[in-house]
Amino acid sequence: MAASTSADAAVSSKATTNTTTTANVFDFGKYHTEQPKNVEPYCCLKKSTLANPPPKPLLVAMPSEAGEYPLLVLLHGYLLRNSFYSQLIRHIASHGFIVVAPQLYCLTGLDASVDIKSTAETIKWLSGGGLQDVLPANVQPDLKKLGLAGHSRGGKAAFALALGKVETSALKLSALIGIDPVDGKREGMQINPPVLTYSPHSFELGHMPVMVIGTGLGEVQSGLLCACAPKGVNHDEFYKECQAPACHFVAKDYGHLDMLDDETKGLLGTFTYCSCKNGKSREPMRRFVGGIVVAFMKAHLLGDDSDLMAVINGTETAPVDLTIEFDI
Repeated sequence: MAASTSADAAVSSKATTNTTTTANVFDFGKYHTEQPKNVEPYCCLKKSTLANPPPKPLLVAMPSEAGEYPLLVLLHGYLLRNSFYSQLIRHIASHGFIVVAPQLYCLTGLDASVDIKSTAETIKWLSGGGLQDVLPANVQPDLKKLGLAGHSRGGKAAFALALGKVETSALKLSALIGIDPVDGKREGMQINPPVLTYSPHSFELGHMPVMVIGTGLGEVQSGLLCACAPKGVNHDEFYKECQAPACHFVAKDYGHLDMLDDETKGLLGTFTYCSCKNGKSREPMRRFVGGIVVAFMKAHLLGDDSDLMAVINGTETAPVDLTIEFDI
């Protein structure tokens, strides 16, 4: 059933909120976290110290306190580095999650099959217990509580994997998150393998809860460059094709790359400041994405929907202005 944040839930499936205060999930959590740990795969030139090294380079962030924690795999966007998400990764980990961010490739073409295959290989490695060798002995992953999130083309890869575009007999996913996902250059020019079907509620995900995060400026051109998240292949269409339970949050004044670190280094890092239409600063959007991911994961992996419902109902508001849709 489509619903809104208003008291008359049946009236509309959309609602707009305004910023007045900041919800706790949008700040760093109670758990102490170090800088994300780099974990390298096996290489013939550099022998790994791990008995079971990962198939791809990883960034791993975790709480320092002893315990068993749910797991989130976060996929980077097209031609981006997993290190560009370090601040976002730490934010999520500080609320009691282990976050694994693989570097899916160094260079790639337009075909997204490599993204999907690399993600499947990483999840297979997780199912084989490889992650525990990376973590402190007193920090354990709860592999029965696994969320998959992806940004931009990484969002496409996350949906593709969840939809079975690549066969994997590894871990069962508990939640799916698309962070401004993009399926191609425009409608009719989807990148292989196509994910969007242009048929409402066509995604068969077996009642897996889904959250789609969008940006208002993602579909706006930056100078002479094409929009980074064009209409027809962006978050709007992804959400339309989701089945319940699903929710859709759009930060209308922010752009496609505004959830990245404040400082992204190197040539690719420099390009992130000018390749897309951006908001005034990255910090509010990054705090929002981190917080709403935490709220969604708590709701669907830990059974605590208080923060998610508070944001939807407007009793706790985000650091950005939002348009919200949800279907329960």
